[in-house]
Amino acid sequence: MPPVTNYYIGLMSGTSLDGIDAALVDFSNDTPTLVSAINFPLSTKLRESLKTLCTPGENEIERLGRVDIQLATTFADAVKQLLKEANISAEQICAIGSHGQTIRHRPDLKQGQQFTLQIGDPNTLAELTGITTVADFRRRDMAAGGQGAPLAPAFHAAMFSSDSQTRVILNIGGMANVTCLPKQLTTNKNDAVIGFDTGPGNVLMDAWVQRHQRCAYDENGQWAASGTVNAQLLEQFLQDDFFPRKPPKSTGREHFNLAWLDKQLSLFGKAIEPVDVQATLSELTASSVRTAAAQFAPESIVVCGGGARNTDLMRRLGTQFSPATVIASDDLGLSADWVEAVAFAWLARERIALRSGNLPSVTGARRPVVLGGIYPAG
Repeated sequence: MPPVTNYYIGLMSGTSLDGIDAALVDFSNDTPTLVSAINFPLSTKLRESLKTLCTPGENEIERLGRVDIQLATTFADAVKQLLKEANISAEQICAIGSHGQTIRHRPDLKQGQQFTLQIGDPNTLAELTGITTVADFRRRDMAAGGQGAPLAPAFHAAMFSSDSQTRVILNIGGMANVTCLPKQLTTNKNDAVIGFDTGPGNVLMDAWVQRHQRCAYDENGQWAASGTVNAQLLEQFLQDDFFPRKPPKSTGREHFNLAWLDKQLSLFGKAIEPVDVQATLSELTASSVRTAAAQFAPESIVVCGGGARNTDLMRRLGTQFSPATVIASDDLGLSADWVEAVAFAWLARERIALRSGNLPSVTGARRPVVLGGIYPAG
């Protein structure tokens, strides 16, 4: 028998590769209710395998096939742990919305050659959990002429719109992206909402601190806060051709990575302390977001994703956007840690209901389309 609840699970494994966000969401009311959420760790071996797959290498198809199943098994373990902690049975879940792990995102190729690839086999996930799974959300939008990203703006519009102020929803994961929600948003969100990637979020800062401090990330941005921004280096970073590109646009590790940073530092040609590089990378994220979002004249910037927990970065954003207010999405009722996972639970619900999940004004698709494939439980 089908579930009698409106429970959905969203799974998100982002560019930062800092674990799997799993969120159990109740859609019984107009506003989604977060029932329970966990961050499930990736093993060191699996994380390194995924990083390797994010760049071209030898024997890729063989490695991809194996990691595809390994990741799906880890997704299933995350779902089981989430259900255990919430004391909810698999039979009560309508569906899982699994973003998968992006290992290649190439919307910049010639027309007819663009592609995006997320792994974490949904067949295996449905089989191991006994829960209908919705996955492969991005490729249908790309088939309709879109970038396949970002997809969260449709959820942002449903969750965070305001009649009294224009808001920019800023997600800072590995990459950063913005969604502009005009006040008194019209019912035709396909035309009114604008969203796009602004460039690196945490990905360069994480890679740099891992190299020099041997830690996964710069906690609270303390290391960056102790350095000094190099204005010349920042200006050089901002010369990258992605930043002035007009939307729709999206990016990923294929573009912004440690090799990109090493090349930039080599071209700079001057000695610079590692801590000052970290400070400059933090300022790069803040200033590139500010340049991208200033056109919307927002009255508030609502930050979600891991960047919302970076005290130094939030301070820089506050300076960049003053006098507009910069807040975490927690202040609007949804923890910044779980917004993207909840978004993919929402997208799964939209798919089951045969409603479109993309916004053409965001992705550049020719029309709204239903996103994702359904993999039944049994």
